[in-house]
Amino acid sequence: MKVEPLNIPGPLLVTPPRFGDGRGYFSETYSAPRFADAGITAPFVQDNQSFSAARFTVRGLHCQLAPYAQGKLVRVLRGAIWDVAVDARRGSPHFGRHAAAILSAENGSQLWVPPGFLHGFCTTEPDTEVAYKVTAVYDRASERGVIWSDAALALPWPMPETSAVLSDKDAVLPGWGAASDWFST
Repeated sequence: MKVEPLNIPGPLLVTPPRFGDGRGYFSETYSAPRFADAGITAPFVQDNQSFSAARFTVRGLHCQLAPYAQGKLVRVLRGAIWDVAVDARRGSPHFGRHAAAILSAENGSQLWVPPGFLHGFCTTEPDTEVAYKVTAVYDRASERGVIWSDAALALPWPMPETSAVLSDKDAVLPGWGAASDWFST
């Protein structure tokens, strides 16, 4: 398993090996002992899956507050996404900075998004399926979000703003300033 730190501490790009032959390939996408060796020790308690029909579907930026703050291990089953984690931990030297990676069914890479980070993605191909493991169950009262296009974050989304396909809920999320006291280090 290849584990790569990204440009800010916390998020990790994890790429499990694939063992292929004429039939296709096999890959062990999660192993508690191997992930613990990489520093990812929180137990996963829920698996989620999303399907996005349109290219440039944006989901996020989302998080949950304590005691339901979630770490996420994100991977793509079909298609591809630009995946991003934004440090929302007040007091962190990286507060407001992001780490991003391209995840695809082809590359098999996964993004570890620790608790205290906002998470979002944009599909770069139509008919994209994303699966992710989380370290806390969904709790509606703890759910929070920041508008994906907030200029204060200056995220380099891989499409023009006018091309984004959003849910009604994501289209009206508050700006980055709302996240100032959601998490602390």
